[in-house]
This record gives sequence, C-alpha cells and structure tokens, in this order.
Amino acid sequence: MKVAELLIKCLEQEGVEYIFGVPGEENIDIMDALLDSSIQFIVTRHETSAAFMAGTYGRLTGKPGVCLATLGPGATNLLTGVANANMDLNPIVAITGQAGLDRQHKISHQYYDLIHIYEPVTKWNAQIKKGEIVPEVIRKAFQVATQEKPGATHIDLPEDIAEMEVNASSPLEVTKHTLSEAGDQVIKEAAKLIEQAKHPIILAGNGITRGHASDQLRTLVEKINIPVVHTFMGKGALSWTNELSLLTAGLAGKDYITCGFKDSDLIIAIGFDIAEFSPENWNPDGATPILHIDTEEAETDDCYPVQLNVVGDINENLKKLQQALSPKERNNAWVANVRKKALNELEQFKEDTSFPLKPQKIISDLRSVLKEEDIVISDVGAHKMWMARMYHTYQPNTCLISNGLASMGIAVPGAIGAKIVHPERTVVAVCGDGSFQMTGAELETAKRLNLPIIVLLWRDDGYGLIEWHQLKKFNRSSNIKFGNPDFIQLALSYGFEALQVKKGEELKGILEKAISLKKPVLIDCPVDYSENMKLTEKLRDINC
Repeated sequence: MKVAELLIKCLEQEGVEYIFGVPGEENIDIMDALLDSSIQFIVTRHETSAAFMAGTYGRLTGKPGVCLATLGPGATNLLTGVANANMDLNPIVAITGQAGLDRQHKISHQYYDLIHIYEPVTKWNAQIKKGEIVPEVIRKAFQVATQEKPGATHIDLPEDIAEMEVNASSPLEVTKHTLSEAGDQVIKEAAKLIEQAKHPIILAGNGITRGHASDQLRTLVEKINIPVVHTFMGKGALSWTNELSLLTAGLAGKDYITCGFKDSDLIIAIGFDIAEFSPENWNPDGATPILHIDTEEAETDDCYPVQLNVVGDINENLKKLQQALSPKERNNAWVANVRKKALNELEQFKEDTSFPLKPQKIISDLRSVLKEEDIVISDVGAHKMWMARMYHTYQPNTCLISNGLASMGIAVPGAIGAKIVHPERTVVAVCGDGSFQMTGAELETAKRLNLPIIVLLWRDDGYGLIEWHQLKKFNRSSNIKFGNPDFIQLALSYGFEALQVKKGEELKGILEKAISLKKPVLIDCPVDYSENMKLTEKLRDINC
C-alpha cells in the first residue's frame, strides 16, 4: 500500500472519526486514501477553524481531535489553532503535507521547515521520512497528545513519501494511560494541612473536568465544607446552585469572588493550570500557602508558594483525601454574602428592557432558556469576561471558554465541533462582531453539515475588550472601531435562519424560537458596552 494509505489505517486504529481540514496539492494522496476509509473528512473554510474544531472535539471527548493542512500557508494558518489547543491542554494531532525531500535543502515554492515552526507550540512533532515508521509515529503522536497534561502533537508528511509504496505493515495496538496515585504519607500530610487551616478555599481548575473528578470534588466539599472558586475553564466542577460555590474568578484586579482569597490561610488548587489565571491576581504577595493537587507538580511562580504537591490521578487522590479527612463544620457565613452580591448583579437586570441590551440581560435570558446540559462556547472579547463572571453552570464542559492562548475566532468552529460530539444538546456560539468575522465563513460548514448551531452575536461595531482596557488605563480609546456588514443578510446568504433583536424584551423569545427551529440560526443582538466601565468602577469600590 501507499504510505498515505498506511497512515489512514493507523488513524482508524486510533479510533479517529473525523479529520477537519483543507485539502491541498501536497496532501492529495491522503485525501484519496480517505475515500476508502471510515473516517469522515470535514472540509473547513480556513485551516485555523479546522484546528479549533479539532481542539473542541478533543476537549469534550478526551480523544485527540485531528486536523489537516497542506504545506506553507496552509500549515501556518493551522498553527494558531494548534497553539490554542496546546495551551488550553486539549488533545489534538495536526497533520501537514510537505514539500518532497528532494527540495527541502534549498529555497523552494511554499517550503518552510514546519518541524521547527511547530516545535514551540506542540508537545512533540516529527517528520515521516520513511514509510515503515508510520505506525510508530502515529501511535506516539496520539500517546503524547493524551498524556497528562494533554496538548498538541504534529506530524509532517512530505508528498514524495506519501505516494511511496510501503511493505505490509500493521498499525500498533492502542495502549491506555494509567496515572499513579499519591502515596499514603502525602495524603496524610495534605489532610493535616486542610485540618489545620482555619479559612481554606478551593480553586477548581480545568484538570478536574479532564480527570472526570467533579463528583469526587462535590463529595469532598460536602464533607469538609470548604468554599470553591472556579477558573474560567474550570466552570461547572461544582454546580453554581451549591451554597459553597463562589462561582468564577478570572478578572484581573478585585472582584467579589477574589475577596474570598484575601482572608484565606490555605488555597487548595485542584487541577489548576497556571496559564489561564495568574496567581499574581489572587495571591499577589505570595503570602498564602498552596496545596497543589494535580497530575503534575506545580509551575514555579513567586505568587504560588506550594506547601505540598499531591501528584497523580486527581479523581483517585481526591477520593483518598476525602477518606482521610473527618467531617467538619465551618463558619461560612461570608460565602453566602459574597454569593448574594455576585448573583444579585445578574438578578437585577433580569427584567431590564433597555436597548441596546446590557450584557447582564443577554446572559440572564440565555441562561433561562438553556437546559443544564446544553453547551455555550464563548469567543474572546468583552463578552467573554461577562460570560465567565455571570453565565452560571451546573455541569462541567457546558460553558467552554478558551483561556490559555485565548484566540479570537474560536466560537463558531468550536460550536461545530461541540455539536458533532453532542448532537442531542443545544449548542450556542457566543461571539462578538470582531471575533465572529475572523471565522464567520464557517457558517457555510455548519449549514453544509446540517448542524443546528445557534450563533448569538453581540454587536457593538468595535473591539470592545481592547477599548475597555484602553479606557481603564488612559481614559480614552484608540483605533478600535470598524464597520460591519448587514449580519442578517450575511447569515441568510449562508443558508442560516437570521433573527434580529430590536427591543430589550425580545431576546428571550427569539432564543426560544431559535432553539425550536432545529436549524442553524444567527441572532444579531446589539449590546451596550457602557456597562464595562460601570463594572470597573463598581469593582474598584469593593471593600473585601
């Protein structure tokens, strides 16, 4: 068989269901081999989108999403989405076509050394220079991508190697990972730290979701009554309805939620990934000790003084820790006070009918129409900050926020990936008009695949998050405004249903209609971002 055919057989052995990508001249042998495969190739309108889809698939399934691009500009387009998955710790395998080996020693059309370009943004990568090594390369790519902490791997396949005949060779058997558990002595020391602490607090990160440890966290919290703060990517580890949930932290500077850290004498960081929420924001003097419970030892940081590392399988280690601790009652009256203030922020806008709509009102209406298990994926922009603070979740992986690399444009492709994984759930892409325009061509992909995603577009005709920062620092904005198309006509041209919010009281009904249609729908919703600076002023006045 051809090397390209062997590669596809190895991908089938790994259980690959989909490859997201854009075909090119240098990967035509792979594309041809896919015609005889069970793997579905999903043609995207941009390579970055392909990697966003694969990354979301990886996040929701725990299995590597696979994306494909050709050499040169195709590969460099793919790079951003691969880097995003890697920093968000989503398992992904990227495959690039490449120039033949006979022209890699000289300047050549569209040729760049992709191994060195991809090396900084992946956990591992390799070029296939001999057909017989394909089974090893594929197995290693998937093994490394899923090992804690998961991320991106990259395979580069030159076109002359792809078309070569290779002697009969079989894919390697798939092996499952096993994570070690912390020793009994470490668990005893961790339990002692918790028992001695007068005001401990838990910081719940994305690793809890990756490790399927949400139930164990909830059992632990119920037993020892310690309040829980979530990171943007850890949302849902504890239901927002739990009286010990301090909701979500992640904004730089003061917030109701970060007040919880101020008087804590022990921060129990569980599954916390330091890239998404700098400890400088919540332990600025490095004065509060950290109990670090994760699959790896903690990153070194002045503001993250680790007293003890509890390393290994998070689910099993939480189970052992829960067994080592005695039930304990604590005076958590302050938690109720913080929760009341945070939740009232949303509640007071529930009946607001002003137009354009305030962020709080949009989120209130959105949460009210979606089921507990439905999925919202937020793009990057001012809306992301509002969604992180105020869209309250019942379950893990129901509000997807990219907060590692945090690349704009992820929501629409991500919603496609999410809908493929969970066709039974309503999936909503929450976008700003800036981020939407970066990957909005994927509306065609959603329509072609008949995926009834909902795009909720917050329109303010500018880069709202950047303006927010500019106003905070300089009290004036610079070069953040742009023009927009008629989004209704644009959505209709792609075959979407298109709905426009024209009054403050209309959004909830429009969202309900969009869900009932069971079709791809775009909702154009003007937003009043004057609330951004009002929030900034409000948070400045907080007295913890």
